[in-house]
Formats: sequence, structure tokens, C-alpha cells
Amino acid sequence: MTTVEFNQMLVNNAEFLKPFAATLTRDTEAAKDLFQETLFRALSNQDKYNVGTNIKAWLYTIMRNIFINNYRRKAKQQTIFDNTPNEFILNNSSAVAIPNNAETNLRIKDIQKAIHNLPEIFRNPFLLYFDGYKYHEIADMLNEPLGTIKSRIHFARKLLKEQIIKN
Repeated sequence: MTTVEFNQMLVNNAEFLKPFAATLTRDTEAAKDLFQETLFRALSNQDKYNVGTNIKAWLYTIMRNIFINNYRRKAKQQTIFDNTPNEFILNNSSAVAIPNNAETNLRIKDIQKAIHNLPEIFRNPFLLYFDGYKYHEIADMLNEPLGTIKSRIHFARKLLKEQIIKN
């Protein structure tokens, strides 16, 4: 495949990448950068493209890998820049945060109270699900249809959300 043919195929199949980039990044400018980086990498790695391979899947893979690598890089790089004249770089991992357990404990008590106030028909499946059982296991334990269990857990979550927001 000639470079011109590859470039034409790339241009014809690149437009679908924009919504995928927006979905990954959830930021317009970052999506544009990701799109541009993907096309650059595709052009620079043209020799790795096998003729007959699905170009869209190849481009999706390139974009996804770039996004994952950038995400991991940002996660590792947790530095804070201090804009004082000395231009120090402070490492965020050395900062010590003191947790406030009192507020957390109050919130947990509110959640436990809300769970206790659920009607029993919703509370039992929800507590089993919360304990780590799968839907089908809960359905077997309670001798109920799978769809019934799923809807009861859904409504339990909905009721809990309403009760917790009120408090």
C-alpha cells in the first residue's frame, strides 16, 4: 500500500475517532489533543499496518493505548508546583493528611439508619447484594425470580439515595 493510499484511507476513517476521544477524556481540548496524537502515531507507524486489517479497529487501539498511557503517566506524576520565586517542586506524596473519622462515622450511621428504615422486601436483597452475593445467588436464597431481585435492589438504592439526600 502506498503512502498516498494509506493517507486517504486514514482521512476517510478518522472522523469516527472524535466522539470516542470525547468519551474517553470528557474534555473537549483533551479530546482534540488525543485525536491529533492518534493520527500522528498512525502516520508514523504506517509500516506496522497490515493491509486488509480493519483500519477502524487499528485506530481505536492506538487511541485507547495513548489514553491509557497518558492516564497512567498523570497518576504517577503527582507533583505540585509552588510558584514562589524559588521555584520548588513539592512532592505530593510526602504531604500528610490527617483523616477526620468523626464526620465519616456520622455519615456511616446515617447510611445504616437509612438501610434499616427500608421496607423488608427491599432491605433483605440489598443487604445480601451489599455483602457481595451475586444477583442469581440472592434469587436462589430468597426463592424469587432474578428480575424481581434486580428491581428490588434497584429500588432499594433509589430509596436510600432519596433518604440520604434528605439528611
